[in-house]
Amino acid sequence: MSPSPPAGGGEVERDTPALPAPLGPDALEPDEVFWRDHQKWLEEQGYMLRSRYRPEWVPSWKGTTRDPDDCEDGISSFIAQIMDAQRISDGAVVALKRISKSIHPHEVDITRMFSAEPLSSDARNHCVPVYDVLESPNDNDIVFLVMPYLRLYKYPRFCTVGEAVECFRQLFEGLQFIHQQHVAHRDIMHRNIMMDPTPLVTETPHPLLDPLSYDTHRKVKYSTRTRHPVKYFFIDFGISRKYPVECTEPREPPIWGGDKTVPEFQHSNEPRDPFATDVYYLGNLIRKDFLEKGSSLDFMVNLIGDMVQDDPAKRPTIDEVVERYDKLRASLSTRTLRSRIVHKKDSNIVGFLRTIRHVYRTIEYIVTRTPAIPTPRS
Repeated sequence: MSPSPPAGGGEVERDTPALPAPLGPDALEPDEVFWRDHQKWLEEQGYMLRSRYRPEWVPSWKGTTRDPDDCEDGISSFIAQIMDAQRISDGAVVALKRISKSIHPHEVDITRMFSAEPLSSDARNHCVPVYDVLESPNDNDIVFLVMPYLRLYKYPRFCTVGEAVECFRQLFEGLQFIHQQHVAHRDIMHRNIMMDPTPLVTETPHPLLDPLSYDTHRKVKYSTRTRHPVKYFFIDFGISRKYPVECTEPREPPIWGGDKTVPEFQHSNEPRDPFATDVYYLGNLIRKDFLEKGSSLDFMVNLIGDMVQDDPAKRPTIDEVVERYDKLRASLSTRTLRSRIVHKKDSNIVGFLRTIRHVYRTIEYIVTRTPAIPTPRS
């Protein structure tokens, strides 16, 4: 079994992966030992970790000829600070994020703020919800955020222009909402944009062995975003900042997130406008993950080009981005919205097969009057 991209409700503060086990397949990594040492306590709080992280764990391949790499409990987690668990009360899969309060003193408060009323029920809120906050009994510096089980936003791939158009709408709306609360995210990148996969899947996939089910007994089937619209979320507020209402032009010294290309950070430590940097981050994400992979979304080139201007003063604010995007989206024809997103790397054969599948799906969507822009219910 080959590990799949990690899923979770949050990302490690700088996405530090757990290293391959040097002590053999029967041994846990030091970061995994941390989770094992919290397992009994987490169970008492209502969350059950997978068998690998239980104190009584005996590798399932022991005494057999099975390869550990073919066993569910033989694969360690990708990210040291993120762990999946099942909520004992209802069996739902959740994500646990381990946070050091001394390293990221604002993350818990900012994340909880977006999960509390009146912000939590606002349809424009695309910040990851928090179900629970737990204080470690072993370390006063450690806090756990319990969040929904999410996955990276671009898996499975986008099929139609309309699906991408809806994704952009939600991301622009979500960042606008964040900025309206006087918060700068400061680390927008592809690993910090997630989606709720629930509408797309027949059951919850395993975080490391997708497309297998969480218990690894079945293969999970995926639908399309057009048939079953999804919601996208911003995660990881580890280096985010909230500013006083009266602070209308905040400035912050450069701080490096996952995207290392911010123009204003390259040759100067001069304090910069974090809101303008957020606009760059989101524009660059769309440029890298969509525009550079094909010409299907070329109508976005001018807007994204303005968002990634080298001079932050020349970038539009997120309010201006939303206004321009709404007009752009309204100008797109249904035919354009239903068209297939073609990738440069698609071979002729793959492209042909995807086109055939796309034609049949499009006929189905038209017959069933499925909207070309798949907007999820609020």
